[in-house]
Amino acid sequence: MHTCSLSLGSVAQVKLFVDAASRYPCEIDVLSGRYVVDAKSILGLLSLDLTKPVSVEFHGDGEQFAAFLADIAPFRAEV
Repeated sequence: MHTCSLSLGSVAQVKLFVDAASRYPCEIDVLSGRYVVDAKSILGLLSLDLTKPVSVEFHGDGEQFAAFLADIAPFRAEV
């Protein structure tokens, strides 16, 4: 499992993130506080408090994670 932090400030960014996550066959979870949602679910993500950065857990191999990080680079948050 690999982790990173994201900042998704608009519905358009959420849609782009979901599109990127949907390209990977592994499980990807988004955590906000005590809530965990599927990163491939736009409704799940929109139900979270996105005013703060969220954590992402990527359950794939290192090669896939590196490609995923490149895909989501505009949304990475420095925590």
